[in-house]
Amino acid sequence: MQRRVFSISAASAAAATAFGGLATSARAQRKAPQEGTDYVVLDRPAPVEAPAGKVEVVEFFWYSCPHCNRFEPALEEWIKKTPKDVVVRRVPVAFRPDFEPQQRLYYVLEGMQKVQALHAKVFHAIHVERQLLNTPDLVADWAEKQGLNRAQFTVMYNSAPVITNARKATLLQDAYKIDGVPALGIAGRFYTSGSLAQTMDRALWVTDHLITQARKA
Repeated sequence: MQRRVFSISAASAAAATAFGGLATSARAQRKAPQEGTDYVVLDRPAPVEAPAGKVEVVEFFWYSCPHCNRFEPALEEWIKKTPKDVVVRRVPVAFRPDFEPQQRLYYVLEGMQKVQALHAKVFHAIHVERQLLNTPDLVADWAEKQGLNRAQFTVMYNSAPVITNARKATLLQDAYKIDGVPALGIAGRFYTSGSLAQTMDRALWVTDHLITQARKA
């Protein structure tokens, strides 16, 4: 399957508008989210990994996306408040082949149980320190500077589980028909984003409503 051609200016333009203001008026939030306007119902359910009785929320992101970088603190705060039956997982997208090094970087961090310690630092390296981190060597260089064993990192980076996870991430983004990031998938059935919900702050509010719908289903 051919991956989408992704342009930061094109696919993230709507997200830029979405971040024009995180505050959403109470008047706008009194009205229940509308299908086709605030969110989309998938034609075919996407696969989920959450166990029965849990509602899965997927955050689709790209480390080099400035809007994902800005969204990360708000998402972290939202995650802290989620009920026990909500499972949140991050999925790095790959709209082009050159996105894959960052996809694999995330899954190596996950495999090493270093997401909590280093996930935000990847964003900082790219958006504050202006590091590219878009090739295997650059990714390995950065990991080594964070105190990770380079040889172990490289072995895991090229391991079958990490490569498989990266491929599954790309298949999932296609199942949700993701065309820009950040974006949120709910229960394998719903999709929302800043471009749909007007802001990413409001997208989280829409997600709360969709979680309720998923529970009822």
